[in-house]
Amino acid sequence: MSEPTLLVADDHPLFRAALIQVLHDRFPQFRIVEAASAQTLGAAMQENPEIELVLLDLAMPGARGFSSLLHLRGEYAQVPVIIISSNDDPRIIRRAQQFGAAGFISKSAAADDMSAAIDDVLSGDISFPSMVAERSEADAALAARLAQLTPQQFRVLLCIADGLLNKQIAHELGLAENTVKVHVTAILKKLECYSRTQAAVLVKSLENDHEV
Repeated sequence: MSEPTLLVADDHPLFRAALIQVLHDRFPQFRIVEAASAQTLGAAMQENPEIELVLLDLAMPGARGFSSLLHLRGEYAQVPVIIISSNDDPRIIRRAQQFGAAGFISKSAAADDMSAAIDDVLSGDISFPSMVAERSEADAALAARLAQLTPQQFRVLLCIADGLLNKQIAHELGLAENTVKVHVTAILKKLECYSRTQAAVLVKSLENDHEV
């Protein structure tokens, strides 16, 4: 039987090591795997289907704000995600919740508070600080539009946001160029965008400091 596993996704080695030590001390029944970028996060999820919880830093290489969270929620909806961030602005916490996170932990939190939040989420609850900004209808609408995309379409959308042409996206994702064209058409329709530029602006709005 596969060993229950937690995934720590953070690009800061010192913080990652400190968090893993807390997890080993407080949750010895779990195996811990690590990721330091959006790319290695995707690989770790594929290689470890027994992952029961992801602890996710928003500011990893290859991520655009909440893009990794949305990708995880789209492709691994059964796996809860706790955001771990040094930015504990109420607006960031609220956006994390609206985009599907099960919890939020500030990097400045005490080990006991981190453990309590992780325990809550592993038990099927949610865990967010009480000081949360008001719900944003714009964020709710954006999350609903992005939720229509398949995981592959979401990957294509991130490539569009990076300014890649269809030929470049095909090379990047290992797809036929015609397949990319089909995906782009579907993405623009689902997101109600008239152009690739408009779709890229939507992705820009996922960035942590952007208010919509």
